Parts: sequence; C-alpha cells; structure tokens
Amino acid sequence: MTANAPAQQDTAKGKMRAIVQERYGPPEALRLREIDRPALPEDGVLVRVHASSVNRAEWYGVTGTPYFARVFAGPIRPKQSIPGVDFAGVVEAVGSAVTRFRPGDEVFGGRNGALAEYLTVRKNVVHKPANVTFEEAASVPTAAITALQGLRDHGQVRPGQKVLVNGAAGGVGTFAVQIAKALGAHVTAVCSTRNVELARTLGADRVIDYTQEDFTRGGERYDLLLDVAGGRPWSALRRVLERSARLVLVGGPMGNPVLGPVGHLLRVRLASLGASQKVVFFIAKFTPEDLLALGKMLEAGKIKPVIDRRYTLAEVPEALGYIGTGHARGKVVITV
Repeated sequence: MTANAPAQQDTAKGKMRAIVQERYGPPEALRLREIDRPALPEDGVLVRVHASSVNRAEWYGVTGTPYFARVFAGPIRPKQSIPGVDFAGVVEAVGSAVTRFRPGDEVFGGRNGALAEYLTVRKNVVHKPANVTFEEAASVPTAAITALQGLRDHGQVRPGQKVLVNGAAGGVGTFAVQIAKALGAHVTAVCSTRNVELARTLGADRVIDYTQEDFTRGGERYDLLLDVAGGRPWSALRRVLERSARLVLVGGPMGNPVLGPVGHLLRVRLASLGASQKVVFFIAKFTPEDLLALGKMLEAGKIKPVIDRRYTLAEVPEALGYIGTGHARGKVVITV
C-alpha cells in the first residue's frame, strides 16, 4: 500500500456542502446540501475549494435554456448535479500516481462541480501564483481562456494589429482587452457609459460608448473584431472589417428559448458566406497549457481580474440571478 492510500480512504468518507441542481428552472431552485465528498482517483487531486466564479454558461445550464443544449446537458434533468466550473483552492490529498502536486499546494483550474467545498480534478489544474488571491484566480479559467483562445488561436492576432472588443466590460471582455494588449495589439473597447473608465484602466487605446456612438458607422477598420456582446448583423459588422480581417463570435443575445444565442451566431455565419473576411464561432476548451499561460500573465501583472460582486456558497442563486440580468462588470465570485 502506498503512502497516499490512507488519504484516499479518508477523503472518500467525508462530507461537504455543495450546490445541488435536481431540475432545470430558475436559480432559486438550487439547493445547498450536505453530500459525500468525491472519491480521490489515483491520477487526481482532491482540492479544498476556497473560491469559485459563475459565468453566463452556468446561468444557461441551471435554467436549461436554450432548449437545444439539453441534448448534451440532459433532456429531462441535468446530467451534472453540481454546477460550476471555475475554482481555486488548496490541494488536500493526491492520488498515488500524481507527482506534480503535493498537499498544501495552492491551485486553480476548471472542473465540473466547482460550486462545492471539495472537488477532484485530474488534468485542468495548475499552481496558483503566490501574488494572486483565491478569488482572483477563481475568476480566471472560463472567461480568460475564452478570451485567450478567441484572440490568439481563432483571431490569430499579431502585434500592431487593430482589435475591437465589442462587450468589453463583462467577464470575457475585461480579460480580452488586457490579453489583446499583452499580445501587442492596438485595442478599441466598446461598452456602455458607466464602463468607459473601466475599459480605459484595463489598457484600451480607444473606448467607444455605444450609447453615444455606433461603432459600425465609424471610419476605423479593424483586423480582428472579438464580438462578445453580439446582436449586430453581418451587414453592420463587415463595414468595420479590413478585407482580410477575422470576426470571432463569442456570444449573442438570448433570442428565442429554443436556439438562444446560437440563432444569432448562425445568422451571422450564413450571411458572411463568400465574404473575404473569415467568421469564426468556437467553444473554448480547457487545457493545462493555457491555464499555465494565464497564470504567468497574472503573476507578471499583464492581466488583472475585475471582480464585480462577491457571494457566499449559500448565495449562489442570487449570484446567478445577477448574471442573468446581463449587467455584471467583470466577474462574479463565490467564496466557499
């Protein structure tokens, strides 16, 4: 028997508090319950979660909208009983095959079931920079990976290019402005009046207040448009794109309850067929490599999470209700 075997047996017997989802519905249908801790796999680590964060994806998952997504999430009731993905915490035990981590290590990453006091994770977990709080680290995974992959991989941004971020004040947008600057781009941020100063502090070279100016009717042309807010038709968006530009679609308006934002994404993609510009829609994928890259950016001060509100684990329904309003600035964090 290895030295780690007792830890595996002990943690399997313990209890924890977790947010439990038994059906689709409003966030108020979620319940805080005491359940068994997850068993520790040989190739995984058990993390005592100190903080998590919620994203638009959790709101969709809890409410079960758009309906087509239930094909993957569960047609009648959700397959995943504990919502949440982003986490930061301390390693409590490690499996016998694990060599990268030790008990006591501070980590962050992404794993289903993050809205709980404990979780086990095999792959998408990395060490947390010492100069970053648990709350800051927990705000990073989903939003920052989406921004990073949208700009670097799908947008193929290069130093000196002009980048426009539409929806610069939300979770993805606040990271996108900072990451685009870190990658050497000239950044224009589009947001509402109350977020203009925030966008400037994030490093945007130019800020457009969409309540005062229609960015699609300006004279500027961009090499990359990262569209987080969505809602604008292809006929408007193409006016501000260079001939060889890329339009990366991240989000869109809720639209009808069947397709939700996917309806907008499909309309833009179909309308752009035959155009010289490339239109891309993607779903971000967690990788340890990208978590490490973001950790280095955090440590170097190249990105700084913007935390709008903090809630306790018991207040997750209220946190998701706030996310559902669409008015969150930066990230909404859950302290565990």
